[in-house]
Amino acid sequence: MMNITLRIRRFNPEILDEPRYQDFVVEAAPHERILDALMRIKRFQDGTLGFRKSCAHGVCGSDAMRINGKDRLACKTLVRDVAPKGEETVVIEPLRHLPVQRDLIVDQTAFFKHYRLIKPFLINEDPPVERERLQSPEERMAFDDATNCILCSACFSACPILEENPAFLGPSAVIQAFRFLADSRDQGFEERLPVLDAPDGIWPCQNHFECTRACPRSIKITKRINETKRMIQGVRQSTGQENPDSSKPQAPENP
Repeated sequence: MMNITLRIRRFNPEILDEPRYQDFVVEAAPHERILDALMRIKRFQDGTLGFRKSCAHGVCGSDAMRINGKDRLACKTLVRDVAPKGEETVVIEPLRHLPVQRDLIVDQTAFFKHYRLIKPFLINEDPPVERERLQSPEERMAFDDATNCILCSACFSACPILEENPAFLGPSAVIQAFRFLADSRDQGFEERLPVLDAPDGIWPCQNHFECTRACPRSIKITKRINETKRMIQGVRQSTGQENPDSSKPQAPENP
């Protein structure tokens, strides 16, 4: 065990006018997680510290936060990864682009509003053959990694486009759209098109890859965004229509 310092960004809008940073010295082993250290602070040093957690195994996505300037899950970030010598100060901050409710807890209303816009469910009015709609392994693999999204908002926080354009649909919403657009059973392309094929839809993405680097489930987010762009471009070309905003970056051939 060793003592590490967590410098946590604190903010309670009911008490403070501006955020402040507070240092906590806490005992932790190199193989333990940052979530373990936060829990020790919460239990033994300051019960008012606010953060979310649930499964603590990288499945629920509730404990996403910025750790040393990177968007991560606290339950998947080991102490030795951010404080290998135990002498380093680990800076903990809430996710970006979302209003802070208290300390490390953010209001995800805008995030889930964007998520709902793309209709994240299977759209198919045809009755299934026999009892279910079958897929080949190859058809399933076309969108398999996109099903791993846990809606943690890490990619939303990491996206530099949202700094200047908060109306941008965001990486996670596009991933959810791709998950269904690439699904051989889905028939909802036209229903999702107005949201995706819009100035604030998919086109603002400039391939910074920050979302891909931040994803705790290793989803190839930037690649899937570009594949979605090419789907839309293909439809527009086949119908003789141009992209609604030709000044936006187009999907590269090899993302």
